[in-house]
Amino acid sequence: MEDFRAYRIHKENGEIVAGFERLAIDDLTEGDVIVKVGYSTINYKDALAATGAGAILRRYPLNGGIDLAGEVVSSDDDSFSPGTRVLVNGCGLSETVDGGYSEFARLASRSLMPIPEGMSELEAMQIGTAGFTAALAIHRMEQNGQSPENGPVVVTGATGGVGSLAIDMLAGRGYEVAALTGKASEEAYLRDIGASRILLREQTDLGSRPLERAEWAGAIDSLGGDYLAWLTRTTRYGGNIASIGLASSPSLETTVIPFILRGVCLLGINSTDTPRDLRLAVWARIASDLKPRHLDRIGGEIIEFDALPDSFQRYLDGTVTGRTVVKIA
Repeated sequence: MEDFRAYRIHKENGEIVAGFERLAIDDLTEGDVIVKVGYSTINYKDALAATGAGAILRRYPLNGGIDLAGEVVSSDDDSFSPGTRVLVNGCGLSETVDGGYSEFARLASRSLMPIPEGMSELEAMQIGTAGFTAALAIHRMEQNGQSPENGPVVVTGATGGVGSLAIDMLAGRGYEVAALTGKASEEAYLRDIGASRILLREQTDLGSRPLERAEWAGAIDSLGGDYLAWLTRTTRYGGNIASIGLASSPSLETTVIPFILRGVCLLGINSTDTPRDLRLAVWARIASDLKPRHLDRIGGEIIEFDALPDSFQRYLDGTVTGRTVVKIA
């Protein structure tokens, strides 16, 4: 196989250095399946890794990109014959193994998911890690008794990839969805994808008492910090809060009172290390009852591979709405 192009991240003298390189298959981390990559994505985590703004990689050098979708070209595992369309999200991509910012990837077969029937490679990446995380949060919440009849669910970081797809999926399941955002200009977008109520961050009184007025039957939070603490104080009896991110802060200062007196449940969502059986179950739901209805609206930004390096800063600045897909092939 001829050499190919990849966006590779190095650490040199303590500094992150990233850029396009020519690689051979033997330069890639070990795996029993080789995939020709069609699409990847940009996530906040990718921007942190590629710029050095966050310590994401656990070894160097690695190709960036925590998502990929493509076609198997060779395999030592009979479960994935050449021509099989596959996707990978998490599973150590761009942390411990080479990621999706590469024309070819060599991967462990256990990390591969068959792309669900009727879903294209592009759609798989419009969903990607963000959609999988949103679906996993909803799945865990519903396993713990969440239902539309319980009342409204609030989604923080609403215009981001996870937030946008969570709103879409929840509304599709019949939930009343409130969207908390710092972008007043995106109200029309949020209503278009399923939010019935818009809360602006700068106008939201987070309060300070151990318990505030119980308002939410559940929540999906990508902010952490003061906003997650506020959710613990304002969630109704028996409600679930799915914690999926720390865009505002990794800290959590609250009391045990909401958990004791209201039975609030705080669910940690880790989409990277999800066991394979659960991963398969969640992707099956993404292709059925949690299928997003507004993918072209949420994931409509598709950039060429060459444009990748100039796209990370927008994620660090928090100015991106929805999803960005990277066309690799």
